[in-house]
Amino acid sequence: MRNYQGRRWEWGLAGNAGNGDGGKYPLTAGIGGEDVEKIRVLGWGVGRHPPPHPALLHCHPYFWSFMDAIGSRTVLITGVSRGLGRALALELANRGHNIIGCSRAQDALNSLHSQLSSSNPNHNHLFLNADVRLNSSVEELAQTVMEKTGVPDIIVNNAGTINKNNKIWEVPPEEFDSVLDTNVKGTANVLRHFVPLMIAAKKQGIIVNISSGWGRSGAALVAPYCASKWAIEGLSRSVAKELPEGMAIVALNPGVINTDMLASCFGTSAALYQAPEAWALKAATMILNLTSADNGASLTV
Repeated sequence: MRNYQGRRWEWGLAGNAGNGDGGKYPLTAGIGGEDVEKIRVLGWGVGRHPPPHPALLHCHPYFWSFMDAIGSRTVLITGVSRGLGRALALELANRGHNIIGCSRAQDALNSLHSQLSSSNPNHNHLFLNADVRLNSSVEELAQTVMEKTGVPDIIVNNAGTINKNNKIWEVPPEEFDSVLDTNVKGTANVLRHFVPLMIAAKKQGIIVNISSGWGRSGAALVAPYCASKWAIEGLSRSVAKELPEGMAIVALNPGVINTDMLASCFGTSAALYQAPEAWALKAATMILNLTSADNGASLTV
């Protein structure tokens, strides 16, 4: 038995009768071998799904179809051109969701768009050049998104940067500004222009602000980055108190992932950590299963 957000979920292998008075939803159709698994939902309908069982993270695609059965979502991801943003966009698109992505790297946007268009020809993905550091750029982004796709169901504020390893008194002022402008002001700019649209359209929506373990602790040589992610934690908790019922904003620590940003801190040791593609399998399921009950939470993948 597992408790999650006040709901009761029980995991069990297919064919294990167990007990309980809730509905039984087998995931066995089209699945064979070690991928055969069943979820028994106790006391709740099929409209909500439990968090992923660790054994299912590399499961058959039919499992993901079930997990995401509540319908296709439109997901806006900032900083989509590389690293976690790109991996998450690919994973969500492969599960049938519509992606809106933005970045300053036009070539990378074109490449990602081509990749998704060939593998998901029936979906309308939208990729736009935008600089989240600039309020005017995000304002234009919001206008274009509304014209072409409508209000996103989920926003992932992923765009971020980190300073080169240095003691705070050795960090150039312009580098410090770049970190805060991207990580904090960039997130605030997206909230400024998209939250009112979400409220006006349906008073629903999930906002995920990518935080860090260094937004809940400190580390030498990356003080500007730590400061920015502590700000994301505080911003998320404060905005949570301003959102109407039915919406949620969370700060999400992705864990330690082998990205260019990690390599800038850890050097070659970054290769010892999981790849963004492996992370995206878990992160996508977690994000898709967030509800208004998570509002204000600080979570970790």
